[in-house]
Amino acid sequence: MVIQKERISYFYESEVGGAYYGPNHPMKPHRICMTHSLILAYGLHKRMEMYRPHRAYPVEMAQFHSADYVDFLHRITPETQDHYAKEIARYNLGEDCPVFDGLFEFCRVYTGGTIDAAHRLNHGMCDIAINWSGGLHHAKKFEASGFCYINDLVLGILELLKHHARVLYVDIDIHHGDGVEEAFYHTDRVMTVSFHKYGDAFFPGTGDVKDIGEKEGKYYAVNVPFKDGVDDGCFLRMFKPIMQKVMEIYRPGAVVLQCGADSLAGDRLGCFSLSLDGHAECVKYMKKFNVPLLVTGGGGYTKQNVARCWANETAVLLEQTLENEIPANPYYGYFKPDFKLKINPSMLNTVENANGKSYLNLIKVQVMENLRHIIHSPSVEMQEVPPDTYLPEFDEEELNPDERMHEALQDKMIQPDGELYEDDHDNDHDMEEG
Repeated sequence: MVIQKERISYFYESEVGGAYYGPNHPMKPHRICMTHSLILAYGLHKRMEMYRPHRAYPVEMAQFHSADYVDFLHRITPETQDHYAKEIARYNLGEDCPVFDGLFEFCRVYTGGTIDAAHRLNHGMCDIAINWSGGLHHAKKFEASGFCYINDLVLGILELLKHHARVLYVDIDIHHGDGVEEAFYHTDRVMTVSFHKYGDAFFPGTGDVKDIGEKEGKYYAVNVPFKDGVDDGCFLRMFKPIMQKVMEIYRPGAVVLQCGADSLAGDRLGCFSLSLDGHAECVKYMKKFNVPLLVTGGGGYTKQNVARCWANETAVLLEQTLENEIPANPYYGYFKPDFKLKINPSMLNTVENANGKSYLNLIKVQVMENLRHIIHSPSVEMQEVPPDTYLPEFDEEELNPDERMHEALQDKMIQPDGELYEDDHDNDHDMEEG
């Protein structure tokens, strides 16, 4: 009997890497171009279906975010922001979430990738879908937060809910996945599980083990808070049994996995001590359940290590092993001094592990006890599946040539470039760390 390999769809648009938050801002979207470059250099693209995402429309973003917030992101520019001080404050734009050139187009691209990934999974067009530019988990319904403007994860999950009774969200970013948890805090249709740093006023300050959801969502929010310096052994001793129990009890129709790379050792903003292999082991573990899987990026602020991480995890999803010698690629110089995929731990400023055995056991017992309240997967009455697109349909023959056409309709008439090939040109400019 021949075992069918998973079909993997990969979404990438070079334009996303051109977004620039500012010279001293730790978020560098350029890391997406570096990741893609490594994926091409290792030849992983030959084993996947590669797509450019569509640009999400405001009406799609407004399936979660408030229409006035989306409209403001659409209108605001660096040149006009001084005239909108009140709105800037209301929507939490500013130092962490600056207004920069091309902000809304950046949001449209990374959000479109996650929505497209969910769409392909819904229709059985792939088994795993990857959008490394997505995973911006802090954005809220009415405001930006933590370098995140539009919460593509929530929108992707809403898309998956059109076809699945239950969706599981798993987050291994060092920061609590607060925006996603908040969006689904009162429902059992989505279970959110976040493994993160908690305490010492660490951003965003949420994610206590006692935060378990409310109303119909009680016990469907799972938080696993770590202290500084958690290493592979401690992290995986928590991750594997908890996720095994979650999968047994909840039985999701689809899984969304946010792979924030700021939980790696040596991250510019992080304080964990995970290795490339330890981080990837979480991805490998979730893959083994053979449930439709949507994989995104997230945090990660030492960009050469982010590229290493996500290229390696692309290989893990493809069941490929990468050579430790990084092949020649346009960003080769960033991987000095040894030009290796796996970094020597002695080269990293690892943080002492403050997670004692008794503390971890206490957290694990609390989480398992909470999960025991869910006797079996919730029974959800399935309703008519909503349409896959919220964009108005049109008949080309009925269009009045003298009437101005809405931008969304113009965009719909353009034949999209379906696939991204190896010889496509990358127009990104190289940005140095601020």
